[in-house]
Amino acid sequence: MELRVLKYFLMVAREENITRAANLLHVTQPTLSRQLMQLEEELGTKLFHRSNHSIVLTDDGMLLRRRAQEIVSLTEKTEREFLSRDEELAGEISIGCGETRNMTLISQQIARFRQAHPLVQFRIFSATADDTKERIEKGLIDLGLLLEPVDISRYEFVRMPRKERWGVLVRTDSPLAAREFVTPEDLSEIPLIMASRETVQSELASWFGDFYGHLEIASYYTLLLNAANMVRNGVGTALGFQLDGFAGLSFIPLSPRLETGAVLAWKKEQPFSPAARHFIDSVKKCIRDISENAI
Repeated sequence: MELRVLKYFLMVAREENITRAANLLHVTQPTLSRQLMQLEEELGTKLFHRSNHSIVLTDDGMLLRRRAQEIVSLTEKTEREFLSRDEELAGEISIGCGETRNMTLISQQIARFRQAHPLVQFRIFSATADDTKERIEKGLIDLGLLLEPVDISRYEFVRMPRKERWGVLVRTDSPLAAREFVTPEDLSEIPLIMASRETVQSELASWFGDFYGHLEIASYYTLLLNAANMVRNGVGTALGFQLDGFAGLSFIPLSPRLETGAVLAWKKEQPFSPAARHFIDSVKKCIRDISENAI
C-alpha cells in the first residue's frame, strides 16, 4: 500500500462521493476510481458500497480507515520531527491529556519552553488514560498525562505534584449545593453520571461500600465537559474531579475524602526527537524544584 493511495482512500471515505473527492485531490475521477479498485484488489476485500450518488464504507473499509488514519498520522508526525536538525530546536511534541488541574503545570511549562524554543509546536489530545496509553503504544503521541489508577509498569514517568480531589458536580438549585461535603448515603438515591473507565468505577465502588449496589446510574461519561452539560440539563449529578470553568454548577467534595494522583508518562526506551527530550527534562526539573521547595 502506498501512502498516497491511503490518503486518496481517506478522502473518499470522508466525502462519500468520488467526484467531490477527486476535485479536492486534484486528480481525475477515473484515476481515483482505478486507484481504489487496485487497493481493493491488493487487500482482497471490498472497501466500499457503491451507488449512483454515493459511496460508503463496508465493515472492512471502516477497519482500513482506522488503520489508514493511524499510518498517515504517524507518518506526518515523523516528518514534522525531522523538519529541522540544526542547533535550534524545532518540530512537534504531542501530549495526550486527561482532564486534570495538573494540566496547568504542563501549560505553564509549554509556555516557558516555547519562549526559549519558538520553532517547537505542541499538539494536545484530550482523552482518557486508556485512550492516551493506546496512542503512546502506537507511537502517535510522545507523552501522556495519565490519571490514576493506571498501569504504568511499561512506562517511565514523573509524578505530578497535585492530587485531584473527587466530588460531585450539581446544579446550584440542587439540595446538595449547600452541603460542605457529600457521603455515599447522600448519593445512593439520586441519578448519577459516572466515569466510564472500569478501573475508576472499581475505585468508586470501594468508596461507596455497601451503597454501591443501590446506585442509580443515569449515564456514563468519558470526559467531564459533556458530563457537566448533562448536569446543567437535569440528567443527574456527576462524579468527577474538581475543575475550573463549569459555570452554573457547584462542586461538592466527597467525604470520606477521595483523591487521585496523576503522572506524566512515556514509553520505556522510546527514541525521542531532541525537542521532546528537552521538554521532558524541563518538566522533570520543574517538578523536582517544586518538591524541594515543599520540604
